[in-house]
Amino acid sequence: MNQGNTAPAAGHPIKLSERLKQPGLVVAPGVHDMVSLRLADTFGFDALYMTGFGTVASHMGLPDAGLATYSDMVGRVKAMAGMARTPLIADGDTGYGGLLNVRHTVEGYEQAGASAIQLEDQEYPKKCGHTPGRRVIPMEEMVRKIKVAVDSRRSQDFLIIARTDARTTLGLDEALRRAEAYAKAGADVLFVESPESEDEMRRICASIDKPLLANMVEGGRTPVLSKQALQDLGYKLAIFPVSALLAATHAMKLLYEHVAKTGSTVGTSGELLAFSELTRLMGFEDIWAFERKYAETP
Repeated sequence: MNQGNTAPAAGHPIKLSERLKQPGLVVAPGVHDMVSLRLADTFGFDALYMTGFGTVASHMGLPDAGLATYSDMVGRVKAMAGMARTPLIADGDTGYGGLLNVRHTVEGYEQAGASAIQLEDQEYPKKCGHTPGRRVIPMEEMVRKIKVAVDSRRSQDFLIIARTDARTTLGLDEALRRAEAYAKAGADVLFVESPESEDEMRRICASIDKPLLANMVEGGRTPVLSKQALQDLGYKLAIFPVSALLAATHAMKLLYEHVAKTGSTVGTSGELLAFSELTRLMGFEDIWAFERKYAETP
């Protein structure tokens, strides 16, 4: 397994707000639990993306369909951001309600340690992107939410990512109209969800003069492109929200099938991470060193 260094990196990473001003695409893989967070944090990414789909699935065992509350999610933000050295982008859904809820959510996510919050213009309860039946609130209502979000943050380095889900049900023209309005309202990054072709992605990048986010979902509505292709189109940030969850679930499925069929893990050792690597990743070496230093019995 070609794994990054599991020892903590020296120094502090550049702020996401500063990195977005520099050349090149910012790639942010999805993290859905504390194991994926710790592992992704060893590879030197510019940012990590706390996926709502994956976090709700791993933490609650439920679909990302508006069932998770602010309280459910802010605790996960605090746990992940508190452990990560890498700047964390956190999915804030719709802000979990009206304007007061948006203010509370932005304040809570920032205090929890996130570097950015993603807010979307779906009706509440929301639905996962790239799934059918999503409906959006009036554009003017979302503009007010963004203005509240901008006014509620303590630091300009805490970024507001405004997402519109209008493309799927109302068309690309409406999605672009909304993205422009959200930019004028003060959003730092624009996220036009679910374009359905590379030509649509090109049109989005040509229409908006602010950093743009590309959502790369394997099996979703949007083509998954290479880093160079995304850069050439004009995107500044690319998230891969469920890639790691898809990979992990597939690996677990194969393992469980094997054990169910044979009654043992014999024959799967070549497909498993070494136990020693897992203990190192989770920080056992620090525990053992502490115990050696402070052992009650020599």
